Amino acid sequence: MRKRLVALAALVALWLPPAALAADPAATPAPRPPCSGPLFKQLDFWVGDWDLEFDQPDGSIGHASNRITRNEFGLCAVVEHFVQPGGGPGGGDYIGSSYTTFDRQLGKWRQMWVDNGGAVFVLTGGPVEGQPYIFELITTEPRGDDQHEPRLARMIWEQVTADSLVWRWQAQQPDGSWRDLWVLRYKRRT
Repeated sequence: MRKRLVALAALVALWLPPAALAADPAATPAPRPPCSGPLFKQLDFWVGDWDLEFDQPDGSIGHASNRITRNEFGLCAVVEHFVQPGGGPGGGDYIGSSYTTFDRQLGKWRQMWVDNGGAVFVLTGGPVEGQPYIFELITTEPRGDDQHEPRLARMIWEQVTADSLVWRWQAQQPDGSWRDLWVLRYKRRT
């Protein structure tokens, strides 16, 4: 009988995964959730509900809102929900969304933007040092339309505080410099 119990215990030990045989299961650390490391948190300053202002060509102040989340895909993507009332096609709202994530393979952030005006942008980049801005994403290929020659564009985040920031959409010039196309002043909604 004793030999049978020893043989049965040996079979059970072979069948169970090694973690099940650990002396103290509580001592086994839980696996870290995907996308939870510090690299995935580099854009967290942007997360939140924001009211935006910008200067319009006629000198008036334009308004928009932007809701930035980080929990729609676990912690793996920063998702943008942008709305500019009356700024879209036919006088309707201009609506756009982006999905931004840290690409471990590239070692860079990647963003895809789409909007109801038919624009699609793919950008890459990340944090920067030694510049007046802290984060930069640049289009992966030149973009243009019937009125504009294709060129690279970028977005930068600067003057970042807990409750405000400045975001710039810029186009690269033939000499390599950047020119503002749209500057948004963000104020965190309270």
